[in-house]
Amino acid sequence: MRTLLTILSLLIYTTTLLAQQAEKVVKKIPAVRTTQKIVIDGNLKDSAWLQAPVATDFIEWRPTFGNKEDDKNRTEIRILYDNNAIYIAGYAHEASPDSITKELVGRDVVGVNDFVGVIFDTYHDKINGFGYYVTALGEQFDAKYSSNGEDGSWNSVFESNAQIQSDGWTFEMKIPYGAIRFGNTKIQDWGINITRRRSKSGKQMMWSPTDPAIGGNFLAQFGLWTGVQDIKPPVRLSFSPYLSTYANHFPYNQAGVKNTTTSINGGMDVKYGINQAFTLDMTLVPDFGQVQSDNQVLNLTPFEVQFNENRTFFTEGTELFGKGNLFYSRRIGGTPIHLGKVQGQLQPGETVGQNPVETRLLNASKISGRTSKGLGIGFFNAVTKAQHASIEVGGEETRKFETNPLTNYNILVFDQSLKNNSSVSLINTNVTRSGTDYDANVTAALWDIYDKKNTWNVNGQVGVSQLIGYEAPGKTLMGYSHNLGFGKTSGRFNFNLWQELADNKYNHNDMGYFTNNNYFNNGLWVAYRWLKPKKWYNRIQANMNISYSMRYKPMDYQRFNFNINANTQLKNLWWAGFNVNINPEQNDFFEPRVNGKVFKRPGSWATGVWFETNNAKKYSAVFELFNRTFNQYGSNGQDIFIRHNYRFNKKLTLSVNSFLQFFHNNLGYATMYSPDSIIFALRKRNTVENVFNVKYNFTNKMGLTFRARHYWSKVANKEFYKLRDDGYLNHIAGGINRNVDFNVNYFNIDMVYTWQFALGSFINVVWKDAISTFNQDTRTTYFKNFGNTLSSDQQNSISIRIIYFLDYLNLKKKS
Repeated sequence: MRTLLTILSLLIYTTTLLAQQAEKVVKKIPAVRTTQKIVIDGNLKDSAWLQAPVATDFIEWRPTFGNKEDDKNRTEIRILYDNNAIYIAGYAHEASPDSITKELVGRDVVGVNDFVGVIFDTYHDKINGFGYYVTALGEQFDAKYSSNGEDGSWNSVFESNAQIQSDGWTFEMKIPYGAIRFGNTKIQDWGINITRRRSKSGKQMMWSPTDPAIGGNFLAQFGLWTGVQDIKPPVRLSFSPYLSTYANHFPYNQAGVKNTTTSINGGMDVKYGINQAFTLDMTLVPDFGQVQSDNQVLNLTPFEVQFNENRTFFTEGTELFGKGNLFYSRRIGGTPIHLGKVQGQLQPGETVGQNPVETRLLNASKISGRTSKGLGIGFFNAVTKAQHASIEVGGEETRKFETNPLTNYNILVFDQSLKNNSSVSLINTNVTRSGTDYDANVTAALWDIYDKKNTWNVNGQVGVSQLIGYEAPGKTLMGYSHNLGFGKTSGRFNFNLWQELADNKYNHNDMGYFTNNNYFNNGLWVAYRWLKPKKWYNRIQANMNISYSMRYKPMDYQRFNFNINANTQLKNLWWAGFNVNINPEQNDFFEPRVNGKVFKRPGSWATGVWFETNNAKKYSAVFELFNRTFNQYGSNGQDIFIRHNYRFNKKLTLSVNSFLQFFHNNLGYATMYSPDSIIFALRKRNTVENVFNVKYNFTNKMGLTFRARHYWSKVANKEFYKLRDDGYLNHIAGGINRNVDFNVNYFNIDMVYTWQFALGSFINVVWKDAISTFNQDTRTTYFKNFGNTLSSDQQNSISIRIIYFLDYLNLKKKS
């Protein structure tokens, strides 16, 4: 420990000497009000632009920070405002129109496009911002920025248009005040930066120089839009009613059961600006039937699979609720907590009828925003309907069993911005269930503190969980956890020294993603960056990770990990990297699936390489290879990932992603006869996943996407072992009397037609096809297995959904 402190002291002393920086001159652009009409068509011919100040002299951000913009490729941005909106116009010059990278990809997708974006820090707190972007073909995307990074799921409604010129491209944007949040003071200065990407050159420029060697939030390096005067936050009220219809087909071919069912649904999303800072979002009778299908997998681990969130309401503007990693939105509308208990309730002669695997969301709402003093407040609430399984006798329902009670979910967050890009936060999550089921409550305090130069950082989190009535009525199970970190975030040399602890009672599973508690982990991350391009590379980063994990109670060793990574961007804009990983023998307390048991997982070492070609080219590819070798049983495995992407033209793009995983003599849990008779197996496990994507956009408002995914995983057990009390294995001669082989397939098609027929209004037509099969025949080849999957019963769904955006101010004007 003394040695570690000595090394740390030397690191601090050395890096302090290297961290001295000159004060940066802040660029400014004055705010100019206009009374003239501006038509958003992208041609810059409106006379109002003649009075607008020009933001120019952009500085390269990457790959070579500090270079001035070439005159032939200069960027000129003009900004005006009036009582209703902010207007932005730009001329992105190019030596030739062929130098412009153009691809129709749809709203909120960047692709390989050249783009220009304007980011406002309206409260000038250097932590929170709003970004509005437009591509050379006039497509939009927007994002919200905070200490958590970029939230690309955040959406606003603004106008934009663009035109290709003989020497570049031009654009115009109109950002209504209803699409941004700001204070109500008479005269305001906003933080501002403007960025431009030129894909074929690999360059991205910034109006206010943004040094990548400086840590912390990049908003801290913004310029200023000065003298914004007499603007008032408008009434922000909008409605997005929807109407959807579904036709579903599955070949049950059973008497009394329909193969084809239809439904009609209606509901509405509401956004209301409570004041200039806070917004209420509500979804009433939500419909998530058109979201992309989950990537189902064969899970042989002792932990739950964490799926991506594809429901817009739960991804948009949720950066406050993500504080502390306590919120896993898939809990809401997720698996009923008593789903697996139905079989145990059956009496002789009874069977289980319908038993929904998801709870139904009745409504959800969230309030979020930030005051002019930098206090961010977030409140989230959702209610799910009580869920029941049908218990039948002779095909007739006789009674119901409640698998999930009526449940209320709450999150409350306070996030105070401080000087120097710092913040402190308090978050509480609460799950309240009706009836006799237990309730859950988690509270955490967080801090993220930087020094004045964004060189040093201290961060941490302290949390307390409470399970009320979990062990017994009226009894509360209380747990504790903390995370602590200290590091250097600026310059070429960075490091982070961290610690994580959770006692054996801590649990935030009811509203968050949670695998296990009872750990005490310590680690060190060290990185060095070469940011100035040289003859053959643009940048290089190398880092080393060391971590040591113990149980909290008792203080037993779990694992040690050593890892080295390096990556570089080459002059031809390719990326390449490698990694090395070493794990000595581990004490795995989870693989046995029984408390008090341990598995002595053999030590291993691994190496990997990867490269990614220039994605601005018509054809681009990614290749990754990872190999792990264990010290016993001849165990080894390879992961291979390959992606091919071909852009035929600006409308049509095709891509294929393939993931192959081959495990030889893979060692893991197989089955259990009793808590004292746990069986492990040496197995051959092969997994193949192929995802085929086609994108065709007719215009920048209309497009068609097709996604087909086939996942196949088979597990052929070869030899069996009994787990000993000391964690090692005894071979079982002659095998066991159970078949624990697996042959699993998941096949999905998601085909989506989208048309934005008016501002913020969409028509979506979706076809979904789903197949899942399971058997224990591991002799089939991939192609025969794929054919058998396609010939299996399929769940088909066709749906049409219309969403219409209604803005209160526009309705008021028309009336």
